[in-house]
Amino acid sequence: MNYLQAFILAIIEGITEFLPVSSTGHMVIASAIMGIGKDEFVKLFEIAIQLGAILAVVVLYWKKFFDFSKWQFYVKLIIAVIPALVFGKLLNDFIDEKLGNPIFIAVVLLVGGIILLFIDKVFTKPEVHHEAEISNMSAFKIGCFQVLAVVFPGLSRSAATIIGGMQQKLSRHAAAEFSFFLAVPTMCAATGYKLLKGYHLLNAENVKLLLFGNLIAFIVAIIAIKSFIGFLSKHGFRVFGWYRIIIGVVILALYFSGTPLHVS
Repeated sequence: MNYLQAFILAIIEGITEFLPVSSTGHMVIASAIMGIGKDEFVKLFEIAIQLGAILAVVVLYWKKFFDFSKWQFYVKLIIAVIPALVFGKLLNDFIDEKLGNPIFIAVVLLVGGIILLFIDKVFTKPEVHHEAEISNMSAFKIGCFQVLAVVFPGLSRSAATIIGGMQQKLSRHAAAEFSFFLAVPTMCAATGYKLLKGYHLLNAENVKLLLFGNLIAFIVAIIAIKSFIGFLSKHGFRVFGWYRIIIGVVILALYFSGTPLHVS
């Protein structure tokens, strides 16, 4: 991997991590197209640069994350992240296998896109508009929705948790913000686990690439988060649904045209 490739993957991570379009699916396919998808460090890089995106959330919502008087906020995040940690560990081999299957990712993108086309018409009467109004049970149920994204690469953690929030009667705005908050412990755990498993890959040059990638992901994620909240509140999910469908079709077209997309 060179710095240009790292730059491209980091931009993809920063833009897509908090959008309901699957950052993992985009990075896996992009790395395969660039011919670096089979590299073990690249697989580590794709997970580890999530730290930059995490930092963007913490910086933008620093008052929320560092207001220790509101301990209930942290309890909700712990409750919500537990299902993903459990199933992520139990199904690690299955997940790794599906990450290397472009057909699986494309199909999940397509199905998720079709769902997003209609999701705004399903949840039309939100009752919860602020994080403080979310109950512990609702937080747990949103965390269960997140498991779907863990088990089915390409679904999008953001899409799953936002839809889970809306199913719990959160407004689009509140659901998106809680999805951002939940991303912090979820991605910290995933990144920490990946780094522990792949620490032997961290030579001096690779560490520089990781620092560079995290910086780019951080900058791009800040812009993406600010833009997404406003867009989602006004326009809903439909455009993201069509985007996912187009990307899914493109991946299938590339695969069946003979473009090498296998990454494992």
